[in-house]
Amino acid sequence: MSVLTLFQDEAQQQLTSGDVGAYMQTLGKAARLAASELRRADTGIKNRALEAIASRVANARAAILTANTQDMQHGEDNGLDSALLDRLALNDARIDAMIEGLRQVATLPDPVGEIDDMSYRPSGIQVGKMRVPLGVIGIIYESRPNVTLEAASLCLKSGNACILRGGSEASASNAVIAECIAQGLQEVGLSASCVQVVATIDRAAVGALISMPDYVDVIIPRGGKSLIERISREAKVPVIKHLDGVCHVYIDTTADPVKALAIAVNAKTHRYGTCNTMETLLVDAPVADLILPELARAYAEHNVELRGCERTRALLPQALAASEEDWHAEYLAPILAIKVVDGVDEAIAHIEQYGSHHTDAIVTQDYSLARRFMAEVDSSSVIVNASTRFADGFEYGLGAEIGISTDKLHARGPVGLEGLTTRKYVVFGDGQVRQ
Repeated sequence: MSVLTLFQDEAQQQLTSGDVGAYMQTLGKAARLAASELRRADTGIKNRALEAIASRVANARAAILTANTQDMQHGEDNGLDSALLDRLALNDARIDAMIEGLRQVATLPDPVGEIDDMSYRPSGIQVGKMRVPLGVIGIIYESRPNVTLEAASLCLKSGNACILRGGSEASASNAVIAECIAQGLQEVGLSASCVQVVATIDRAAVGALISMPDYVDVIIPRGGKSLIERISREAKVPVIKHLDGVCHVYIDTTADPVKALAIAVNAKTHRYGTCNTMETLLVDAPVADLILPELARAYAEHNVELRGCERTRALLPQALAASEEDWHAEYLAPILAIKVVDGVDEAIAHIEQYGSHHTDAIVTQDYSLARRFMAEVDSSSVIVNASTRFADGFEYGLGAEIGISTDKLHARGPVGLEGLTTRKYVVFGDGQVRQ
């Protein structure tokens, strides 16, 4: 019997006895061993594992949907709000997207082992940098069961073992998905401990996971602001995070009205419960009387509640008065704050004061103004003439994303394969000794 199998048996016994702390330590030990296994795994076996997991998910579609129905019913019974229920819900289209995401990650170039920045030194040695996995990644997330597969696929392809702790509201869905992952890994000869899904909804598991620097190298939280604030405050392991997504679209006076309408409507109404959804619309004063009534009619069709500044309400009497709190708000709901501004300077100043450095967009036909907006808006994604909803790993060609980082060290913006690696120096010599 292998050491990893022994760990799995031990973890099950600890879980049964209710010793959450010991259970999480056992998962950590198994993950550290699995990380060594993955460092030896070549690209081919990682890709085969992803394909095997995709096939398992496809075969388990009915079981996943049945489990998700249970989670949805439980969520409704416990008063989950509409945004969380939307994140929780699975259907055939979302399962198809999950399968496609796995297969797309399998087609992506493997960053592990890449060596770049090679240079000869005067001593004759060659110095470069090699991409290597981070090691063991702990991921804590709420609601979305699709994150289980996204996280597993990106960690696996980048050579990292991972411990995934999903939200209690998705426990039935995640259990079925976890079984698909384990079966797919074992099918190609990899240990199931390469991807471990925490099998308890006890909140003590989160506290344990973020306090195991001997076994976990990085924590990535995905969820509400309170969860991420807690993890950032209490973690003894480095954290890759963003707290919230207060995203803006600024419509400049030179904007094409047709493009502006389409972008502003899509940025708000495509999905309400995502971190890259627009929460505040800024409109340049000279075009406000042209743009805002058209937008208001479009938003009314989607039942979006409007909250505006005094100048907005003069044009849209149906809008509620926006308070100071509205400019800070991440609604994750069909609510939109609107402000009429006097030019790009006021727009940039507003974004700097109230934004969360996540994603902000400008709609303009002025190339110079677009370049200035890109340079001066300090966000992880700055978009010109397109919806904020494109700030996403899949749309950026990363295959999937582990999350979006508004930090400035190591990784920023959507975090894909490269963001889950680091670099170490490698040196090639031919007998040189230092003089």
